[in-house]
Amino acid sequence: MIKRRLESQIIEALERSPSVALLGPRQVGKTTIAHNISETTPSVYLDLENRRDLQKVQDIEAFHGGNSDKLIVLDEVQRLPEIFAPLRGIIDQERRKGNRAGLFLFLGSASIDLLEQSSESLAGRIAYMELHPIDATEYAENSLDKLNSLWVRGGFPESLLSASDQNSLNWRHDFIKTYLERDIPRLGPRIPAETLERFWTMLAHNQGSVLNASHLARNLDVSGTTIGRYLDLMTDLLLVRRLKPWTTNMGKRLIKAPKIYVRDSGITHALLNIPDYNSLLGHPVVGGSWEGFVIENIMSVAPSRVQPYYYGTPRGAEIDLILEFPGGTKWAIEIKRSSAPSISKGFYKGCEDINPERRFVVYSGLERFPMNKDIIAIPLPNLMQELLKQ
Repeated sequence: MIKRRLESQIIEALERSPSVALLGPRQVGKTTIAHNISETTPSVYLDLENRRDLQKVQDIEAFHGGNSDKLIVLDEVQRLPEIFAPLRGIIDQERRKGNRAGLFLFLGSASIDLLEQSSESLAGRIAYMELHPIDATEYAENSLDKLNSLWVRGGFPESLLSASDQNSLNWRHDFIKTYLERDIPRLGPRIPAETLERFWTMLAHNQGSVLNASHLARNLDVSGTTIGRYLDLMTDLLLVRRLKPWTTNMGKRLIKAPKIYVRDSGITHALLNIPDYNSLLGHPVVGGSWEGFVIENIMSVAPSRVQPYYYGTPRGAEIDLILEFPGGTKWAIEIKRSSAPSISKGFYKGCEDINPERRFVVYSGLERFPMNKDIIAIPLPNLMQELLKQ
């Protein structure tokens, strides 16, 4: 079992906050973390997709009354958004008794933005945390073979730790099928599974491309508005990332549509039926796949208030990833699959435009070394360690 870095942070959050929401896609390891916490903290676990457990919390005040000495863990909490209103009264009552922390742990498979809409009544009483798939610092810090395996299989534990590439691919195909046929319909949208699978696959083919909604709409024979609805859904489920463009007014024409990434590289490869590392190297998506893999790993360790962007102009200035820190400090990051990276003219032009404080080229080697004009070539795990120190 791989120790997840976030586990200790969740324990710390429960020591200072009455409730914590741990969010992440299905099968990413949230329940495992909750069970690990229960080994040292008296807890009661309820899965709100289980009819019997759901019945237990219909009167949450009574259930809490019988378990007030335990941490109550509610899994798949987005299934019962109305539960948050009565929880406010419970938390305030416990605070008056002097019990100010560690009352509830919520596990959810929807985005923070979506869950916040349901839990507004708990403002000031809840901390939000996102569990990403397993990342390079947790699994592959000093091993290129492990890093490549993580890239090919993705960071879902069952996929990454499978006995073979074929078993891993089979697991990911099952994961995709389950989302399309069971999980998404349970959330309410009436979208044919075949249509949504085609949409998801088209995003994978165009990994890292600027969104062209009209092109996607024509290929699916739907409207641009419908494409926006599909994209919202996949983003809310933490399966797709919209990377916003840097659009600060600089007197230049800028590309203003977002870039779109399927967030887990292993899911990208499963959607495209790429079974192993050698097959990936020969596939047209290899560059976009590596770019998305690097971005997701970086965002898994970036401080919560750091905002990610990309930068592009019609004249060719381009920065793959900009990290903007509180106070306005910016890091510019070029992403190269090559083990002997070179710097594009577009990156130089982009840096001239936005004037970042630090400039990196993330590449596929293991050594850190200086390049031109204060640019550092750096392995992915090393850059992630830099972010963990921020």
